[in-house]
Amino acid sequence: MDVSQIEDYYHRSLTEVGKALMGQEDLVEGVLIALFCEGNVLIEGVPGLGKTLLVNALSRALSCQFKRIQFTPDLMPSDITGHSVYDMHEKTFTFNQGPLFTNLLLADEVNRAPAKTQSALLEAMQERQVSVDGNTYQLERPFLTIATQNPLEQEGTYPLPEAQLDRFMFKLIVDYPTQDQENEILNLYASGKDNRNLDSFGIEPVLNMETILAIQKRATEIIVEPSIIQYITSIVSRTRGWHTIEVGASPRASVNLLIGTRVLAACRGRDFVVPDDVKELSLPVIRHRIRLHPEAEIEGIDVDDVIREILESVEAPRQ
Repeated sequence: MDVSQIEDYYHRSLTEVGKALMGQEDLVEGVLIALFCEGNVLIEGVPGLGKTLLVNALSRALSCQFKRIQFTPDLMPSDITGHSVYDMHEKTFTFNQGPLFTNLLLADEVNRAPAKTQSALLEAMQERQVSVDGNTYQLERPFLTIATQNPLEQEGTYPLPEAQLDRFMFKLIVDYPTQDQENEILNLYASGKDNRNLDSFGIEPVLNMETILAIQKRATEIIVEPSIIQYITSIVSRTRGWHTIEVGASPRASVNLLIGTRVLAACRGRDFVVPDDVKELSLPVIRHRIRLHPEAEIEGIDVDDVIREILESVEAPRQ
């Protein structure tokens, strides 16, 4: 597959999802790039900004199976992974697959479930498999977990542990649409469209599972010069000694930044990575992998601003 084809698939997917989701282009781009990287995404934003609508529309544009889990405090791990049921006639146990067995998984309000249930996602997110009762079941590729959390309400929530946060390739922030974008949203509803009936938006399938896997394979062939690798490691390693950062990013951040920039370059129609690709993906890759000093948090210093300072302090290689 040529990179020009990847670029075409990418832009057509953006167009189709944009028929239903207005004003969230950066969010859709981030999720598509993560999908082509076979990564996972954590989306943070207040309710009502279209997080669930995004995944619904995306599943139609990608012709993939989609399932949604609403995380609650009483959700058990078996509710996600599935469980074995004893068949009285056959006198054997039969495994009933849980909602993890899909292509696109929406883990809605993932921080509302206790740690035991959250951890049920870890194996699926990392190894693309599920282990139940001593048996291991492979998940069908492609597999993408899109988890959401509400940053406002902390009562009755269980913050995600660092080990699980590190499994997410990107952390994307959903912001409010502009007034013009919100006007477009209302115009859609005024014309009779309803997000509870996506058929009314006319979303056409652009990709299928075979095409997505082909894009993932082609992305691994994108050229990354040694100077780009040095640039990535310089940025990530600087987070480990920055004066306002208590815990820096792990090597997994470097790996995800490398993988992500390859896909981004392909989506831009290039077969090589440039420094701007690294800069563009540094925020979503690193923001959830560092922890600021308590003093910095008290002063109201923003994580993204710290990452921007680090980017400015590292000289980008010349192409």
